[in-house]
Amino acid sequence: MLKNLQSPEEVRSSFRVFTHLRSHLDEDTFVEQALRQLEQGYIISAIVEDGRVVSVAGYRFSESLAWGKYIYIDDLVTHPDARGHGYAGQLLNHVKSLAVEHNLDAVHLDSGHTRFDAHRVYLNHGYKITSHHFVLKL
Repeated sequence: MLKNLQSPEEVRSSFRVFTHLRSHLDEDTFVEQALRQLEQGYIISAIVEDGRVVSVAGYRFSESLAWGKYIYIDDLVTHPDARGHGYAGQLLNHVKSLAVEHNLDAVHLDSGHTRFDAHRVYLNHGYKITSHHFVLKL
């Protein structure tokens, strides 16, 4: 079942999945941060199986001069115990459907350069590698 997580309890229920991508956050910090982001337009779509969140996509609608109108996927992760069932693909298809429904120009995401399994999923869903992402930590 695919659902959008909104309440503090729902967001907290997704931590066991998010921690596999965002391991630097403890549970309380994660919940506080995610709830702030939800207020700013961040959306968490989750796949729930047998009452447990098994896969999540965190994304936002945006617009820029470079990319036009788009959805940016900040977070996409499946719990290791649930990998291989196509959950990430279901979430990618869901986000793509939203982008088409809203007549957007694209869906964007960044991925760590060593996450080869994730790259295969993205490439198999039609994504192209188009740039390098640079960061200046302050």
